[in-house]
Amino acid sequence: MPNPTLHDVARAAGVSYSTADRVLNRRGGVAEKSILRVQRAIEELGYQRDIHAANLSRRRSYDFRFYLPFGDHGFFSVLRRAVEGQIQQRLAERVQITVHDVPPLDADALAAELSRIGAGECDCVGIIGSDSAALTLAVERLEGIGIPVVTLVSDAAIDARSLYVGIDNVAAGRTAGRLLRFAHGRGSGRVLPILGKLDSRDHRDRLSGAREVLAEPGGDLHLLSPLEVLDRPEAMREKLAAALASDPQITGIYSIGAGNRALIQILRQITGPRPFVVLHELTAHSRAALEADLIDAVIDQKPDQEIALAIQAMKTIADQLPVVHPEVNPTIFLRDNLPA
Repeated sequence: MPNPTLHDVARAAGVSYSTADRVLNRRGGVAEKSILRVQRAIEELGYQRDIHAANLSRRRSYDFRFYLPFGDHGFFSVLRRAVEGQIQQRLAERVQITVHDVPPLDADALAAELSRIGAGECDCVGIIGSDSAALTLAVERLEGIGIPVVTLVSDAAIDARSLYVGIDNVAAGRTAGRLLRFAHGRGSGRVLPILGKLDSRDHRDRLSGAREVLAEPGGDLHLLSPLEVLDRPEAMREKLAAALASDPQITGIYSIGAGNRALIQILRQITGPRPFVVLHELTAHSRAALEADLIDAVIDQKPDQEIALAIQAMKTIADQLPVVHPEVNPTIFLRDNLPA
């Protein structure tokens, strides 16, 4: 029987619909023999409850919180707009979404914000964090008081959180490494990686993936020591300008984190051949740089899709149902395939 209904269950159990509904929702007042018959019918028919319909009928509502980095940061601004775009869309599903500001790349500050959440204040929390003992403890506390935590973009507190929603960052790094190898053919080159912070698992994983591919046999590509710029434009300007001045043989740049507006400004000043450049996230600035031929490829993790998947997963977790790990597959944008 395809998609058996509760009416089918009641008929098979020889009870009324209301009795089957009382058994399913554990409202009591049903004889033990009737409970057993309903449970047997559910098992034999393979009945699966429609949680969405059940939630609507009992006017179930959800309260979700996102703790997002603030500041002049292209990708986090795009991600924030993706969350804000879901606020009105999800009202019909009785989902209330609020956004809370936290400093970027500051796991301890994020942990302090999470520590202020009390039991019963919300149904699920979405965060972007980096590894720290304080953050792990804060996530463990929330999980302990019945508030699940979903990590986005970069996984963190992996032994405590409920779910990670985002791209495979090692695979993303390998993709960047492969693009750099294609650009160099089987020749030699010197590739400069730039990241925000090694404490950020996504940055560390991307660097690891790129290193694996660049170390493969064939060609002679040397991966230089990474510049750590803390996603700050002024640090990017200062450190990258110094690196290019001291090593004119740099033939490739892999920007793993943010601060890319400053990177693009420096590239604009280069006269003559420039390095082959791969960076992450399609923002207004990276799009303009692709169009102007200042960079070569952007690996984008599709934040609108990522946030939509995260909210759906948060609903499933709040309903205490099994969660299938959502897949977010990044897109490689070149100057030739930019979306309208």
